[in-house]
Amino acid sequence: MSDIAKAAGISRQAVYLNFPTRAELLIATTRHLDAVKNVDARLAASRNAASGRQRLEAFIEAWGNYIPEIHGVARALVAMMETDEAAKAAWVDRMAAVREGCLAAVAALKKDGALSPDHNVSEATDILWSLLSVQTWEQLRLECGWSQRRYVRTLKQLASRVLIVDQA
Repeated sequence: MSDIAKAAGISRQAVYLNFPTRAELLIATTRHLDAVKNVDARLAASRNAASGRQRLEAFIEAWGNYIPEIHGVARALVAMMETDEAAKAAWVDRMAAVREGCLAAVAALKKDGALSPDHNVSEATDILWSLLSVQTWEQLRLECGWSQRRYVRTLKQLASRVLIVDQA
């Protein structure tokens, strides 16, 4: 907190007046990053989609292409969260937001009658959330060398095959 106050040119007390805990500061920082990077505009196509299928594809497109932009912060939070409750709280907060987006896409599929009978809404949300994890992105993009375009395209295909009722 001292380093942050010094970098901002304010007193440590001023930081604590606005952010009583490091967790609150880290959560505010990640939400600020979302605001600066205009995550709401990125998600607009998903939120305004005409069908569950379109919502699913638009959500995967938006989140999948957002991960590279927030990867540095995500990696730092993940690295710190085992020993830092504030980092863990910030990570859990952001992943809860992603999970909400997954649930909204799955619920839209269910409403349209397009959700595969193989999974209920909760399970389908779990699957989509896992597919769209930062760790999956890291493995495919960084460890396996996939292009960003291939990553998004393949995640859309996988999600569609697993979550959407047989399209035959």
